[in-house]
Amino acid sequence: MATQNVSKALTGGTCPADGGQCLKLEKAAIKIQSWWRGNLVRRTLLHAALGAWVIQCWWRSMQAKMLEQRRRLALRLYTCQEWAVVKVQAQVRMWQARRRFLQARQAACVIQSHWRWHASQTRGLIQGRYEVRASRLELDIEILMA
Repeated sequence: MATQNVSKALTGGTCPADGGQCLKLEKAAIKIQSWWRGNLVRRTLLHAALGAWVIQCWWRSMQAKMLEQRRRLALRLYTCQEWAVVKVQAQVRMWQARRRFLQARQAACVIQSHWRWHASQTRGLIQGRYEVRASRLELDIEILMA
């Protein structure tokens, strides 16, 4: 019967009990309603906070993955550049070594030709076997001067 009185009081009907009792019931109902609404709001806020937390965790993991991808790409580019530098240096060193070798071979050929000319002029007779290694041609030359 007390619940019927509260419902009549809340709907605008007259409360058969004294005015003080209805006010107490109304205040109690208001407290229960505010408690329930507070629970609903806290639950909604908790769900929203958990959803935000999930989104933040996902975003941080995506940022970590993107950072790792950028780091790997930068490392790949760095290694490609380093290998290119190493290859260019190797080519330059090979070119320099080949140029020095060709200069030394040409100098040796000049010295040999001068020495052979000098030997032929002083002895008058050249006998021997000569090898030209540049074109892998072997020659047997005998020069006799009378």
